[in-house]
Amino acid sequence: MNSGKSTSLIQVAYNYQETGQRPFVFKPRLDTKNSKVLSRIGATLLVDHQIETSDDLFQIIANEFSQNRAVDCVLVDEAQFLTVSQVDQLMRITVRMEIPVIAYGLRTDFLGNAFPASQRFLEIAQNLEEIRTKCWFCKAKANFNVRQNPDGSFVKSGKQILIDDGTQVTYLPLCARHFDEFVGLK
Repeated sequence: MNSGKSTSLIQVAYNYQETGQRPFVFKPRLDTKNSKVLSRIGATLLVDHQIETSDDLFQIIANEFSQNRAVDCVLVDEAQFLTVSQVDQLMRITVRMEIPVIAYGLRTDFLGNAFPASQRFLEIAQNLEEIRTKCWFCKAKANFNVRQNPDGSFVKSGKQILIDDGTQVTYLPLCARHFDEFVGLK
């Protein structure tokens, strides 16, 4: 959280577009905030396809080519919300179509547990790059994201995915020391 993932995705898309190439942008529909990639600094990018859990991402890109629409790069926002099967489909896009796929997402949830899609990315990705951010409290490297209640306390149990339940869900980046202090390492 707060590391600039969405800003980076928007910048990569812009770089492709600037050279006359076409990036194809995916975002899970589960992220109900918008059909755009939104960055904290105000930059936005329209998404080409909002992903449903039943979607075959390889087939979606293959359909683009069958309709004579080139795809020079695939960009994925909020990649932690994909299914494991969809992560494998992205790998097939890279391997079979030779199209670069760049996915942006979180490694772990608010309790420090890996998202299933993130675990699969860690297993099969050809390249991993960490976008770093700082702990909300001490400015050390943040390794964790925590969910904060409206009263300022930290959530220690609950659903893995909670985008917005009407209570202004807040997530903060924390270093391992502060994560252990406020949530607790296992």
